Amino acid sequence: MSRSVLSKRVLALAWSTIRGRKGGFVAAFVAVLCGSAVITACGILLESSERSGVPPERYQAADLVVGAPQALPMADDVDPRFGERATLPADRVGEIARVPGVRAAIADVTVPVSLVTADAEVLAGPDGIPTLGHGWHSAALGPFTTSAGRAPTGPNDVVLDSALAERAGVTVGASVRLAVGSDTSTYRVVGIAGLPGGRLVRQSAVFFTDDRAWELTGQPDRVDAIGVLAGPGVSADELASAIEAAVADVVVYAHRERSEAEFLDIGSTRSFISELSLAFGGSMVLVIMIVVASTLALSVRQRLRELALLRAIGATPKQVLGMIAAETMVVGTLGAVLGVIPGIGLSLLLREAFVLAGAVPADFELSISPLPALGAVVLCLVGARLGGWIAARRAARLKPVDALGEAAVEPPKLGWVRLTVSVLLVPAGLTMAFVLPLVLPGEGAAESAAFSAFLLIFAVALLGPRLLGGAVTVLSPWLNRRPGVSGFLATANAHANSRRLAAATTPLIMGITLAAGQLFSGTTASTAAQDQAADGLRADYTVTSTSAGVSPEVADVLRGVSGVSAVTPVVRTRTLAVFGPEASFQVRTYAAQGVIGDRLVETMDLAVLDGDVANLRGNTVALSRIAADTLGATLGDTVDLRLGDGTPIRPTVVARYERGLGLGDVTLPHEVVLEHTTDRLDYAVLIAAAAGTDVGALGDALRSAVHHLPTVQVNDRSSFIAAQSAAAAGESATGLILNAVLLGYLAIAVVNTLVMSTAARFREFALLQLVGATRRQVFAMMRSETRVMVVAAVLIGSLAATPSLIGTSIALTRTPIPSVPPLVYLGIVAVAALLGSAAIMIPTRMAMRSQAVVAIGVRE
Repeated sequence: MSRSVLSKRVLALAWSTIRGRKGGFVAAFVAVLCGSAVITACGILLESSERSGVPPERYQAADLVVGAPQALPMADDVDPRFGERATLPADRVGEIARVPGVRAAIADVTVPVSLVTADAEVLAGPDGIPTLGHGWHSAALGPFTTSAGRAPTGPNDVVLDSALAERAGVTVGASVRLAVGSDTSTYRVVGIAGLPGGRLVRQSAVFFTDDRAWELTGQPDRVDAIGVLAGPGVSADELASAIEAAVADVVVYAHRERSEAEFLDIGSTRSFISELSLAFGGSMVLVIMIVVASTLALSVRQRLRELALLRAIGATPKQVLGMIAAETMVVGTLGAVLGVIPGIGLSLLLREAFVLAGAVPADFELSISPLPALGAVVLCLVGARLGGWIAARRAARLKPVDALGEAAVEPPKLGWVRLTVSVLLVPAGLTMAFVLPLVLPGEGAAESAAFSAFLLIFAVALLGPRLLGGAVTVLSPWLNRRPGVSGFLATANAHANSRRLAAATTPLIMGITLAAGQLFSGTTASTAAQDQAADGLRADYTVTSTSAGVSPEVADVLRGVSGVSAVTPVVRTRTLAVFGPEASFQVRTYAAQGVIGDRLVETMDLAVLDGDVANLRGNTVALSRIAADTLGATLGDTVDLRLGDGTPIRPTVVARYERGLGLGDVTLPHEVVLEHTTDRLDYAVLIAAAAGTDVGALGDALRSAVHHLPTVQVNDRSSFIAAQSAAAAGESATGLILNAVLLGYLAIAVVNTLVMSTAARFREFALLQLVGATRRQVFAMMRSETRVMVVAAVLIGSLAATPSLIGTSIALTRTPIPSVPPLVYLGIVAVAALLGSAAIMIPTRMAMRSQAVVAIGVRE
């Protein structure tokens, strides 16, 4: 018989089996379908990180936009982005203008400004972002044209974009107060400008004269970007190649990518989505394969009698494996292909959720093409094929007589390979949770502890029958105390069918473990950050801004207030730390702050472990314990850092401290950080009262000192701590969204397998009734069995998550007690109980609708 004919017969047999046993394959179909949806959504996000964006606004008339590199190149990974705008030397404008084919090269600089209304209200741009000031020469890149008035010619002249002028209620000839940082000046509106295609959507613009704009930036020798106008007949792509070849250390943006030079958040969003989709998608592929394999194992287990009969009439193990493989591929293909459509919907829901969390701009659109769908189908088919092979391998090798025996009574022992692997996984997981966090440096400790949960989940999946058998023995006397038939039957069934129960319960255990591990790791980190921020702030007052930030000069004003002991300006940014061998270096992104080390201990307590933060001046740095251990740095060592705008420095470590989660992992001298931020403004100013000073009177004096600065406000220390907590909550929102997707998939898997497992027992229910059990007793038996299964799943899942949480807490806070909110844990238990009970009792009622004498004769 030819191979093609045999393949056709195997497929025909597989299809007839699927048609005859639809119920047994529905669970596998649903598992693959949902998995395909999740992978498709991750694929769409990944593709969008490369191809999507927003259209340019102020640069829409420029053929090209040239900027400085905004990311650190990585050979085999996502390029980490710089947190601040990287600028170019002003002489790059002349270099670009001399490239053949360039008609004009126009420099653009930006300065954050706020319009202060007559009633002292600070009017920002759309969605509260700062309004940006520019030189009038760059208006040609729009091109902006004045619809009223003229161009600015004097240092006190400004032109407003039409939308901003309308919101402020001003016209040509009016006077407006503009705050640059904390300093407010009065300007005369000499013109209203607009774009030919409509208004600005993502920003508000104020145009000064070029000299005035450069003066306000404080960096007359730097430019933010350079817009390029091409000569007649010169294509943008050809000109981009010519500029890249002629000018060093620049990035040329063309077409839709021009907006990435205009809006920093677009590049950051792309990097964020790329890292997120790769990391989360990879984890989900692993989880999906486990769930699909578990579901298929249960399906094969329910068909042992049928497979034994096939072996008895002459089918070889290879043929049985081929049939199951064909069934798996048919079901897997249908599920994977149909899962693409809900996957597209899921990607749209994820985008909306990220927008609500503030992680993605509202106008960032997804890019949807066939490529993510194709990738999802391929991955799901590979997963289904592998899961089907694992599930069918043992069944195909069984002798017909042994298979018939297993169909009636499960074998009492596990295979030696399975038992050996599972026994080895337990100490491996415990070692990664308890030992490695004490040995590994820095972030490796927390990563090791987190991964231990997956090892223990694998061990639980392999040891499932033994664990559930033991749980039934221990829990049944406690949960089924009433004497009677139902409790006896529930305990006997659980012992006799521990493999079936293990396959059905594994997704529930996995869901509880991952839910507890992911959620409580987050609460442990966020609680530690909040506690460290509260314990580390010693200042009596904090001065902040209602606009882009606080001008550095404000700190000097506050130092002159009577009763002030110490004033610490704080500037915030993010730094990149580079470490490891040059050929395979690694990069970590850390929250950083710039402070003045002198008298810092009066306003901020970093909980210094060794060294002295008073030495924080010049080319020095203080690192948190976690960052220092990750980088392998000790006192006196130099570390390789990239400041917010990408400027490389190699400062010497002068101190190590504990409170990095709450106050930032990297602390640098104030002037070093300030000069390399986009706005060159302070985040806040911390003020400590002198001994014996009336704190309330000091607050009044501080407010009086900054009364002439409408964007500056004086707050007590609680507001600063609340702002820190809000920032931490915003960062954790993304993790909660992803956890919701993961747990949602596991919830579907739990219901899926439990329904399939319960629905397949209709003949068992019929037999019990025929031998004398009443319907009430059968329902009571299933309720007793459900109690044991749910409680066992909660206990096993909680125990599997506990080592990971303890290890994470040790790594982050050096204490073995994680933060576990009781209500959240009770919520996990309640959801597990609800899913388990509904997924068992509802199909039980459906299976018992038919009369017992009819159901016992129905084909399985």
